[in-house]
Amino acid sequence: MSGNPQPTTVFDPGLQHERTALAWERTAIASMVAGLLMARYASLSLHFFFTFIGLAQVVAGAGLLLWSAKHYDDLHGPLRSGDSPIHPTAARVVGLGAVCFTGAGLVLAVVIAVAG
Repeated sequence: MSGNPQPTTVFDPGLQHERTALAWERTAIASMVAGLLMARYASLSLHFFFTFIGLAQVVAGAGLLLWSAKHYDDLHGPLRSGDSPIHPTAARVVGLGAVCFTGAGLVLAVVIAVAG
């Protein structure tokens, strides 16, 4: 973990960083579940490419989950010192990944609808 000790008292009454960390974790878990579903359905009747995309989404979600846990621990120091803990690059990468994987899911759904 990081060198920043966790606080013993609440220094942020709204607990925004806890809520943000939970939101990142929910996003990661939802991404992994969606990837597993995509890989499962694609492996049954569709091309291997969609299975690969689903598995890539699971790996990306797992990476996001690990990053969110590390990032949560790293937030305590900057928050206590008054610095901004915002990572706009991470938000952009996750947003772009979500759009790409959602597009792949949409293509998969259209292929299933047309083929079925």
